[in-house]
Amino acid sequence: MRGGGLYAFGYALTFLYFEARTLVGEISESTGVQDFFRTQMAEFILRFATDTIANMVKAFMWPVYVVQLHPMYGGIALALAFILFPRFLKKPIEGWLFADTEEDHAS
Repeated sequence: MRGGGLYAFGYALTFLYFEARTLVGEISESTGVQDFFRTQMAEFILRFATDTIANMVKAFMWPVYVVQLHPMYGGIALALAFILFPRFLKKPIEGWLFADTEEDHAS
């Protein structure tokens, strides 16, 4: 299976990037810490929730963003990622994500 988890890995990284960008943008738009917590907190929660849904949709399209960086090099990077990810990164990431399930199976 080509990729073998690369799409999910790319999705997770892209989603985290968009979420961090949204959070930093919301905080930087407030006039101060007290303003952020007092007047904008409810609005922030609603806006952040809707932005999270939009970020999920955008994160599903992460390969498009890679290619848009530079079409030729982005395409090459994406092809290399699909070849190299299963060989070098898949096992360490699975070991990190599922370390507790491996311990359960060993006992």
